[in-house]
Amino acid sequence: MNRISVPVRQLDPGLSLPHYAHAGDAGADLLSAEQFTLEPGERRLIGTGVALALPVGWVGLVHPRSGLAARHGVTVLNAPGTVDAGYRGELKVCLLNTDRDEAVHFERGDRIAQLILQRVDQAEFIPVEELDASDRGADGFGSTGR
Repeated sequence: MNRISVPVRQLDPGLSLPHYAHAGDAGADLLSAEQFTLEPGERRLIGTGVALALPVGWVGLVHPRSGLAARHGVTVLNAPGTVDAGYRGELKVCLLNTDRDEAVHFERGDRIAQLILQRVDQAEFIPVEELDASDRGADGFGSTGR
């Protein structure tokens, strides 16, 4: 498994840095910097107490935790959230409680999301009069399920 060095500014020294629960995991756990309760249907932006300096050519993708989704219906609203290489502010996670009846309580330091780092390329967008043909063509949403 490849590793990259990522400078991390610990904005909240009482919290752990993002970390992998198991060797070989793709996602590093992000922790809540606050105690809060998400009411049914509520969304809330939660700080993680860390800021990163990702290298150019890399992106951080903030994904929901599968256990929170399965047990409580809590997800990351804009999943995956995008952390660009040039961003230096605190990582924040927009959580949503999709449960219609039950509130979900979080303690400071609870795992709320996971951060996946991925290499990215930038495209050069070139205007053309026509696009080359393909089997799918211009068929839109749902067109492959006929």
